Amino acid sequence: MSVRKVALACTVCGSRNYTITENNQRTERLEVRKFCKHCGKHTLHKETR
Repeated sequence: MSVRKVALACTVCGSRNYTITENNQRTERLEVRKFCKHCGKHTLHKETR
């Protein structure tokens, strides 16, 4: 079993700021409010493949 990493991308500027390990139990993509260093504020980050 290999562990896959997926990126969390900012929905405002599109930069991929965070990486997480993929969870097979989750069916829909993760959406979290995190700090974007490029925007300088907390924005919604969505899971990318």
